[in-house]
Amino acid sequence: MAKVLGLGGVFLKIADRDAWRDWYARVLGVNFNDWGGADFPYPDVGLTMLSSFAEDTDYFAPSAAPFMINLIVDDLDGVLAKAAAAGVEPLGRQDGDYGCFAWLLDPAGLKIELWQPAPEAAT
Repeated sequence: MAKVLGLGGVFLKIADRDAWRDWYARVLGVNFNDWGGADFPYPDVGLTMLSSFAEDTDYFAPSAAPFMINLIVDDLDGVLAKAAAAGVEPLGRQDGDYGCFAWLLDPAGLKIELWQPAPEAAT
């Protein structure tokens, strides 16, 4: 059966692409290829999700964008420490059954959800 297998990427229009890539490299440790994108081998934990939210949700706030990016991390506390060292404070944090979450705003004003999956949430 022909079907979608998973999320292949997130593509964004960004005014200052160099500053945006620099922020992701400094704050989140993302390594960008020479052509300007970053690729991530499919992780051994977590999953890729496609989900909708109600039109009037405030879950993406304070971003005005109609979407949010979720990034799987291996060490949420470590990523948050790296972000704090770069002067970026989280918008919040939540630990629960599916793992630990925290939220940041990137320099383009996009809300980034960081997710460290719980061991039982793997695959």
